[in-house]
Amino acid sequence: MPQIAQLADTYSSQIFWLLVFFGIVFFVVGRGMVPKVMDTVSQRDSQIAADLAAAEAARSQADEEEEAWRKRENENRAAAQALVAQAKADAAAASEKKLSAAQKRLDTKLAKAEAEIADARKTALAEVEDVAADAARDIVQRLAGASVTPASAKKAVKEALSHG
Repeated sequence: MPQIAQLADTYSSQIFWLLVFFGIVFFVVGRGMVPKVMDTVSQRDSQIAADLAAAEAARSQADEEEEAWRKRENENRAAAQALVAQAKADAAAASEKKLSAAQKRLDTKLAKAEAEIADARKTALAEVEDVAADAARDIVQRLAGASVTPASAKKAVKEALSHG
């Protein structure tokens, strides 16, 4: 077979060029490009690690600031609630004071009115007794023809009114 014989003639030449090609590829790609690519990958890895560390630091700082903010807000809320409670207590005390003063005024007016009513009742009762005594004297004088003194007529009317 002539193709095989020709193959043996070019065999050494093909191996030579194969070694030259692979040598060039090895030195250009393996020694020239791969280290640069590996340096770039290493730089990217270190940049990513630094970014992750910075993000973690920022997150922890944000968490601390949020916790401090929450604490301040809770303290402010507690202070506001204490202020509201104090205002309510002050308003209740002022309202109680006003109500107490108003109740005292009403009690004074009520006592005064009761005293006036009692005086008016006594006066009215005395007038009724006087009118009843006069009427009783007139009735006794007309019916019996006897004359009764005003003092005895008043006494008889008081006895009658006290017994019902």
